[in-house]
Amino acid sequence: MSEGRQAAATNENTRARGVGDTAGRLEAIWIKRARGGVMDRQENASLCAKKGIVGNADWGGWRQVTIIEKERWEAVTAGLGVTLDPATRRANLMVSGIDLENSRDKALRIGAVRIKMVNETAPCNLMEEAQPGLEDALRPNWGGGAFGYVIDDGDITLGDEVRWVEYQE
Repeated sequence: MSEGRQAAATNENTRARGVGDTAGRLEAIWIKRARGGVMDRQENASLCAKKGIVGNADWGGWRQVTIIEKERWEAVTAGLGVTLDPATRRANLMVSGIDLENSRDKALRIGAVRIKMVNETAPCNLMEEAQPGLEDALRPNWGGGAFGYVIDDGDITLGDEVRWVEYQE
């Protein structure tokens, strides 16, 4: 295969996996002080590989980092006819320009940090307590977001670039 055709095939395979697509942006950071506790909005956060977000209640747990999409959150709340602070979802990060649906086993780079996506974050009864109908409205298309574990130590800051990247364990 010619070098040009090989590069085109590689680029097509990369696009099919969602790697290298247009970059998104880190829109919000929240750190949870305690399980069920207040979500504190932050300008930046430190992440530790295999542990999570420094100071977050889910440190070292299965769901080290939870992420929601700004566009999906706005569509869900508009569909309910309400305006809700995105912190209501109780995720750690909100991104824009990145589709989290079916992101299992993909790696997301936020600034200099990579997060390996594990699965969908299913909405729970806390969503229903916050707004009747919210729990069911978040169920389709990974509307509740996704969760993963931290691959690299590093810091993230509001406005950081977010994009899918190659990663193999």
